Amino acid sequence: MSDSISAAVLLRTGLALSLLGVLAACATATPYQPENQGYGYFEQRIEKNRFRVTFNGNSSTPKQTVENYLLYRAAELTVANGYDYFVLVSDGTEANTRYIENYDGFGGYWWRPRFATGVSSVTPITQYEAQANVLMFSGAKADDNVKAFDAKQVMSNLQPLIQRPAPPPAK
Repeated sequence: MSDSISAAVLLRTGLALSLLGVLAACATATPYQPENQGYGYFEQRIEKNRFRVTFNGNSSTPKQTVENYLLYRAAELTVANGYDYFVLVSDGTEANTRYIENYDGFGGYWWRPRFATGVSSVTPITQYEAQANVLMFSGAKADDNVKAFDAKQVMSNLQPLIQRPAPPPAK
């Protein structure tokens, strides 16, 4: 009996350590960076003045941060391509939620379910992805278009919120 319990404890400990490793990798919010291991921004040019821009955040990146980074990237692209303002033709943010179940207790293993005692909890893990189709223009933007953004003003106003990746350690 003690061998069965010891094996189960070792298995549970191994699973818990694996989960901690995964969570530790996502302990800090995704910085403003080009796409790296599935997180960050990327864009696809559709036409000369039209891009599809996406920002994916990890589970520690709030929805508002993901949306701010998307707007900032759209503004950067607009200025880099010689335009003054951009219009979000379509945009949206998707929440992707998965659940991690944690069982803490004695017994309840598949070979002895009738002796189950303990507590089970479920933790939701949500990651956000924002995407927009961006159309860029030169000149002054129309003040009555709520989907139009002055690129330089967006960059100036959002710059204090932008967290860039830490530089690599010196060798």
